[in-house]
Amino acid sequence: MDADTLAMMRIKPSSIFKKPILLTALIGTLASPMLHADALGDLIQQKNQTFTPPSYSGGSTSSVSPFVSAAPQNFHVSYAAAPNIKAEHIDTLYAAEQTATPASKQVLQTVRQMALDRKEIIKGSCWDYLNAAFTRAGVTRDTVFKGEYPSGPFVDTNEIKPGDWLYYVNHSYNDVEHSGLFVGWLDRSANQALILSYAGENRREPARYKVYDVSHTYNIMRPSF
Repeated sequence: MDADTLAMMRIKPSSIFKKPILLTALIGTLASPMLHADALGDLIQQKNQTFTPPSYSGGSTSSVSPFVSAAPQNFHVSYAAAPNIKAEHIDTLYAAEQTATPASKQVLQTVRQMALDRKEIIKGSCWDYLNAAFTRAGVTRDTVFKGEYPSGPFVDTNEIKPGDWLYYVNHSYNDVEHSGLFVGWLDRSANQALILSYAGENRREPARYKVYDVSHTYNIMRPSF
């Protein structure tokens, strides 16, 4: 028996298994044909990354959509199948009601019940719909900004708050004048907002929560007691 063979026989079997169990598991994972290298990198990044969500603010000037608290499950379940609000906008609606002033909260809750719970058709236009909502909510309207269509002046959109009744240029439909109830920001940098909008009784459909560009808002009426 030569010297090399004798040396190999002197190696203690236990020394082969001194590597940590974690390393063994990682090697086994890397060897798996089902796991792509990019996927492994993503997993490691997720484990190591610490994320602190920004707080929601109706007047946020962030270039991305503001973080909104997740609505309770029962709130989601109540409206997830509603035809007049998208599921991804339910959290924004919930957050608006939680952060609005007491008078504005009354209006936001009232229009939610009218639109989502009862799916009411109100005689008249968008003005008649919101006028009915403010009356039912037991609030008055304070005009906090007033311009003219189509020349303006137009409000600094940082001044817009949840529950405000807005008049704005409808850039999604021939730049006509339109009014709706501001709920919350979806893309703050682009002035994309979630708005409760009513098309009018002739459409025979309830008010809808839709996305509008409110860059050119020329009138704001705010709920108050």
